[in-house]
Amino acid sequence: MASSAGRAKRDREKARQEKQALKREKKLAGPDTDAADETPAAPGRPQDVVLADLAALHQRFDDEQISFDDFEDAKSALLAELQLG
Repeated sequence: MASSAGRAKRDREKARQEKQALKREKKLAGPDTDAADETPAAPGRPQDVVLADLAALHQRFDDEQISFDDFEDAKSALLAELQLG
């Protein structure tokens, strides 16, 4: 039984890494040609709101309300909204 649990964990980790690699490639490829036709996006949300959402997300994960994969996806999206610099 332990080997199937280990295999499942490896499969989940591999799927997560593949998903991250696809996101990374898409980000490096730059904007789509379709996106260039659209109007520019509205300015981002205030940073204190994004940070509050990030804190709430961490709390939901700590309370085991969401899975690790969902947590990582949501965290990545929130971190992308932060304006660094």
